[in-house]
Amino acid sequence: MILNSLSLCYHNKLILAPMVRVGTLPMRLLALDYGADIVYCEELIDLKMIQCKRVVNGLTLLLRLECTGVTIARCSLKLLGSNDHPASAFQVAGISEVLSTVDFVAPDDRVVFRTCEREQNRVVFQMGTSDAERALAVARLVENDVAGIDVNMGCPKQYSTKGGMGAALLSDPDKIEKILSTLVKGTRRPVTCKIRILPSREERPQHPVSCEVIKAIADTLSIPVIANGGSHDHIQQYSDIEDFRQATAASSVMVARAAMWNPSIFLKEGLRPLEEVMQKYIRYAVQYDNHYTNTKYCLCQMLREQLESPQGRLLHAAQSSREICEAFGLGAFYEETTQELDAQQARLSAKTSEQTGEPAEDTSGVIKMAVKFDRRAYPAQITPKMCLLEWCRREKLAQPVYETVQRPLDRLFSSIVTVAEQKYQSTLWDKSKKLAEQAAAIVCLRSQGLPEGRLGEESPSLHKRKREAPDQDPGGPRAQELAQPGDLCKKPFVALGSGEESPLEGW
Repeated sequence: MILNSLSLCYHNKLILAPMVRVGTLPMRLLALDYGADIVYCEELIDLKMIQCKRVVNGLTLLLRLECTGVTIARCSLKLLGSNDHPASAFQVAGISEVLSTVDFVAPDDRVVFRTCEREQNRVVFQMGTSDAERALAVARLVENDVAGIDVNMGCPKQYSTKGGMGAALLSDPDKIEKILSTLVKGTRRPVTCKIRILPSREERPQHPVSCEVIKAIADTLSIPVIANGGSHDHIQQYSDIEDFRQATAASSVMVARAAMWNPSIFLKEGLRPLEEVMQKYIRYAVQYDNHYTNTKYCLCQMLREQLESPQGRLLHAAQSSREICEAFGLGAFYEETTQELDAQQARLSAKTSEQTGEPAEDTSGVIKMAVKFDRRAYPAQITPKMCLLEWCRREKLAQPVYETVQRPLDRLFSSIVTVAEQKYQSTLWDKSKKLAEQAAAIVCLRSQGLPEGRLGEESPSLHKRKREAPDQDPGGPRAQELAQPGDLCKKPFVALGSGEESPLEGW
């Protein structure tokens, strides 16, 4: 394990402020590109983080598999914090390998915090907490992957203060002292806390920043003081940042909304055109698999008054990363990047299967592709399985039969669908039976040149049937009645019938 032994310097630095829904990996990397010295992640709550498993680059797992075999590899997964959920950790490790990231993954497999080597010595992890021991547990969980730890003591929003976090901490100095002293003594990273002026007046973003109060604090303390809050009436361009620092006598300046509107505010040469900045942001978002809703939110903050422009309306209507890319002329980039990521994932999956000694299944005649089902790329009521079932009905074919198996080592799933006596399968393993079946349906549809229901595709007959029979779920039990998954069951696979799950405890 590589330990980050560097300490942050907080003197004369340009800093990206922590911002909820904005300070995710793409924005942090973009700010670094444009000259930020330090970047803060968005506030993440301690109760959520302490449930997370740290998943490092999947290459480490593969090397262990090659060198020591399956048994030791399973132990290495447990050492990485995945002893309760080895399947999730193994799968997300594969994603981390493709993306070259370190992920902190919740029990539901959602990535709560994602970082990468590029920012390791410059990213500060901000947590929301009201408990010293929980704060220390989170700090120790992330300290090898970040450059500093911050406690949010400034947020006035109810979702933070009602739990005793954020600005609510300022009314309990004893608790503040316990949290900060525990962190300083218990972690090897520098610790900061983001505070606000106590409520002698209204403190909202539209109100002027109190430079004189910040200056009084900075003049009193011997530790670094970072000034924040100048976006409204002080910071419009790069040179304003230094003016704000001098006005507050602060060690460094932290920029929030001005950086959210255009991260090139950190660029000494001046602001870059917004179109250029947004395209660069989108590229990072696609490369690091950022959820399209978060990407869309950040782009909307950049567009601001241009949201009613033709491009703004396209962005507002976008319901997937692909559509966002197309709105900004990056459709070809999206296709190339996602295809490369899929190919890397396929190579990793194949190597994993090879190294785990997985027996070869008799799959002669099976049409295979390296595809995955991404729910975000489809309308809410449409799936590839539904499209395939509808096509079979129109062609008067027997309904598709899905045969699904689970791999004991990592508890991932693979499905084969049979249509008109031809079998189809994705070479990529999935975290659930449902996802594996959707991927198999995609392989069948694509090999036949049929629409699969993705956003932007037309499938009028499917929508018509959906209206006529809203209670029928082609992905439900009726569509699975003819499946005989037990026919595929050969050790070390565990076959699953419809509605059955095999947790494989003890493997």
